[in-house]
Amino acid sequence: MIADNGIVIAFYVLAITTGICALMVAMVRELIQAVVFLALTFVGIAGIYIVLSADFVAVAQVLIYAGAVAVLMTFAVMLTPAADRKNSETAFQLPAAILAGLLFAVVVFVIYDTNWRISGREAFPATAASLGEAFLKPFVVPFEIASVLLLTAMVGAIVLTKEEEDEGADA
Repeated sequence: MIADNGIVIAFYVLAITTGICALMVAMVRELIQAVVFLALTFVGIAGIYIVLSADFVAVAQVLIYAGAVAVLMTFAVMLTPAADRKNSETAFQLPAAILAGLLFAVVVFVIYDTNWRISGREAFPATAASLGEAFLKPFVVPFEIASVLLLTAMVGAIVLTKEEEDEGADA
């Protein structure tokens, strides 16, 4: 068991807050609010990773999900017409609720059925330092190729979404 009560309390507060934000993603009617709750869910998961001493995974969670995905979702929502931003009623609401309830029951069963006691385990090694060395020493070329590929994808997305100028104005 974790000896520090502050870490345990922080874990439960983050877990409950993240769960509430995840529920709010599905419950709110405004898509803008759903994106905000989704970003808060991603940040809450990153907080849980920090409490569990997975520092690199927490940073990756914030950069990739809370940063990039939330911004992408915000742009997607802002580019849709205002009439399409409301979550409307659907025929899949009841089956989705039943499926979510069954999934919740399975998770609760697994939580109570699993033996969570861990004894004699050493602390985790520092993950960020070893990953940083791996990125900057033997894997520098693939890392740079990935960054150029992402930059190319961003420029391509800008070119594809750029509005065409009036072609008749040039003549």
